[in-house]
Amino acid sequence: MPWSETIRFDRPLRHVSLQPGTGSPDWAAVWERSLQQAREEGRREGERLLSEQLIRQRNELAEVQRRVWETLRRAVPEVLRQAESLLVPLALEAARRIVAEIPIDATLVERVVREALRQAEETAEVVIRLHPEDLALLRQHGSHLLQAPPETGSVRFVASSEISRGGCVIQTRFGIIDARRETKLGQLQQALTP
Repeated sequence: MPWSETIRFDRPLRHVSLQPGTGSPDWAAVWERSLQQAREEGRREGERLLSEQLIRQRNELAEVQRRVWETLRRAVPEVLRQAESLLVPLALEAARRIVAEIPIDATLVERVVREALRQAEETAEVVIRLHPEDLALLRQHGSHLLQAPPETGSVRFVASSEISRGGCVIQTRFGIIDARRETKLGQLQQALTP
């Protein structure tokens, strides 16, 4: 039976009354309540999913950060080792260039010879080998080294093209004192190289 049909009773209804609050429902209010309830459930579900996603992303970010720190921790000693191995040759090359730029004059040659002669103390005979241009410089400037023999005894100066400019080699009966620039730079390199 369709709801729009009239219901007929065979006798009249007595003592019938509507119960309070059982009137026709307010469909707009019902709809609004169910819509509000659905919104609230959707909001809670969205917050739950967002919270899970944030936790997952935070964990992923922490893992990436941990891997970066670990990579850096391993890389820093290697970078320092490489830098150290490059700094020694760089320092030596800088020293070579600085030494090469120092002008060679009689004062410099005298200082090199005196320094080498200090190592040859108490030697009776000494032969000092100099580059020919350095020996000519000493002669041209009337160096006291050429005029008066030092306290060590007999000193003889010899020009040798095997000796580089600005250095000297002293021969004694006990051995050789090598005061050439390249020898000193080699000694510096040995001292700096582990």
